Amino acid sequence: MNKIIHRYLLKEISLPFGLILLILTFVLLMGKTLRLMDLMVNKGVSFIDVFKLIAFLMPSLLVYTIPIALLIAILIGVGRLSNDNEITVMKSSGISLYQLFMPVLLFSLAAFAGTAIMSFLLVPMGNTATKSLLFAITQQKASVGIQEKTFNDDFQGILIYADKIPQSGDYLEGVIISDRRPGQEPATIFARKAYLVSDPQNRSLNLRLEKGISSNTDIRRASYRQMIFKTYDINLAIGSNLAGPAKKASREMTFGELAAELKKSGLKKKAARELMTELYGKITVPFSCLIFGLMGLPLAIRPQRSAKARGFVVGLLVILVYYLLQLGSDSLVEMGKLPPIIGAAGTTLVFLSAGGFLFIKSAREKRLSSFIPHTGRN
Repeated sequence: MNKIIHRYLLKEISLPFGLILLILTFVLLMGKTLRLMDLMVNKGVSFIDVFKLIAFLMPSLLVYTIPIALLIAILIGVGRLSNDNEITVMKSSGISLYQLFMPVLLFSLAAFAGTAIMSFLLVPMGNTATKSLLFAITQQKASVGIQEKTFNDDFQGILIYADKIPQSGDYLEGVIISDRRPGQEPATIFARKAYLVSDPQNRSLNLRLEKGISSNTDIRRASYRQMIFKTYDINLAIGSNLAGPAKKASREMTFGELAAELKKSGLKKKAARELMTELYGKITVPFSCLIFGLMGLPLAIRPQRSAKARGFVVGLLVILVYYLLQLGSDSLVEMGKLPPIIGAAGTTLVFLSAGGFLFIKSAREKRLSSFIPHTGRN
């Protein structure tokens, strides 16, 4: 009998879970869609590369949409059973809330496992792959985008003109460059040849000029300087997120890599705090699935004459308060006003206690309306 009820509850939860997960992920992805479409339409990025970027982005979205979809699915699935008095019939047959919680717990544990895999492995792997792919796209764009007898202004502060580009595209001939990068003296450069040189290790892209002249004019000092060179490198700006050594940022490290990094000696307080925040966050984020599973069941069981949307509205408030508190804690940790472990675990412990309180009260047949205000009536 219990197995039949468990399968029935799992079915009631799984169907809305899949639909809500799809909708939530799509909505969050839409915020990135315009930028991705701009890359494909205006920047010449291939559809395959755009598809890869979406795939690399998915784990960082799913790590948040899975817990939210879980709570809403429990509220919808169990809420329907409660509204049709099926929960009341089950209780009358001697089935306790603890027994009803078993399929919800199993579903929550599955969501916990999926979110943990995302948080520990797939999110950092996706962030690393995204960074590498964007550098490759930038490098390809530079080599393909520069065309002969055309002024190219794709790089900040630098205007590039090439009189001739061989069919192989290995180098540029008759190059004229107007260098107006911020913080440097304006310069006009003429070179016979130029090569694009990339350094994947340091994620830098340079234009190496050969046999040319650089002319610098300082209007304030009324001075003019000319330099004849054999080789001269100009760094092409590719964005602060991609530039610099290819050392992994904290968001790109797996759980094991973060733990190993924290064991190194000589870490500055700010760097150690950032690493600890990321490490503890990877642990606490999956636990939100268990918390929402624990809170979802008592919230979904509606007292008589309560509004149909009551549990759903309360659930949305729970999600909003949970993530607002977590964001506030993370901000306090960044400012150094809160220890990283308290900032990461504080919200989890508060909501875990609240979920346990709600569950025990509901299991003892205490009406939730005694401590949660009504939102209306049927």
